[in-house]
Amino acid sequence: MEIDRQHVVELLREQGKSDRVQHALDALPEKVDHEKHAQELEKLGIDPGELLAKAGHRVLR
Repeated sequence: MEIDRQHVVELLREQGKSDRVQHALDALPEKVDHEKHAQELEKLGIDPGELLAKAGHRVLR
């Protein structure tokens, strides 16, 4: 599933990881695939499964 990079940035800010936002903007494409980019997400401190669950929850609202 592709997730907007902006959602990743928002999640980082919510988790108090604002210092990692610029790295996310530099390292991730605008559309992030939670499986394809799992290693990069983990470097940012984001669990790809959690990201998918939160993104899915936002879509269902």
